[in-house]
Amino acid sequence: MRHRLQHPVALAALAVVLAIAALYASGALAWAGGLIGDGACRLAVGIGDVTGVDALRNYGCRMMGGLWVTLQLVAISVTLGVLLALVVAVARLWGGPVLGGIATAYTTFFRGTPLLAQLFLVYYGAGQIRPFLTTIGVWPYFREAFFCAAFTFTLNTAAYQAEIFRGAIQSVSRGQWEAARALGLRPFATFWKVILPQAAMVALRPLGNELVIMVKSSAVASLVTILDLMGSTRFAFARSFDLMVYVFAAALYLVIVEIIRRVWELAERRLTRHLHHA
Repeated sequence: MRHRLQHPVALAALAVVLAIAALYASGALAWAGGLIGDGACRLAVGIGDVTGVDALRNYGCRMMGGLWVTLQLVAISVTLGVLLALVVAVARLWGGPVLGGIATAYTTFFRGTPLLAQLFLVYYGAGQIRPFLTTIGVWPYFREAFFCAAFTFTLNTAAYQAEIFRGAIQSVSRGQWEAARALGLRPFATFWKVILPQAAMVALRPLGNELVIMVKSSAVASLVTILDLMGSTRFAFARSFDLMVYVFAAALYLVIVEIIRRVWELAERRLTRHLHHA
């Protein structure tokens, strides 16, 4: 039995509202980055002093600034990707032949092609359709490499997250739908209040893996002139020829991934604590 949501527009509207909130949150990230930038700069220079690596003394501040660009890029793309992924997952499950076909084509393309190729298509392709982008008022964004990368990463991670959500939603037993209908809940309310919370528990660990993958994959942004962590490291190496800057960058990536892993484990243990006592 197929359950159709009666209010797909409401879900899309909610995604738009949350997306706007995410954009405002990105401004908060930039503000917070300014507050902690001095401390991170001093830390990098201090490590250079202790280890005797001149490249870190000279370029450590630039690399820590690149680290913050990487964190912003990942935070924006993953947050917006979750919202888009929910819409795509719903379209694949209950969108019918047209919307379902579009959603399937979208996930197939972005999961089946390299992220670097997608980034080049957006970054270099945006200039080819500049008149159209100018007409709809988004060219000021697409002429900036950062927004091109954020847009590409969002589309890429949303395709993977959509499949995660789709599998998680399908894992919820049909009896949950039937029980909610017996209680008089509408399909949209059933999905939002009953099905999605249970599916989120199933999707939690794969979503954590996707976040880690995005942190590491974000390094390709350096190829389109973005001075993220890897871009700043390349800049430092080109002027110092000191391989230790890459060792330092790899250590920073490792620290970020380890922090995400531990925080995700705590969140998963907290959110699923009721299951351990069942």
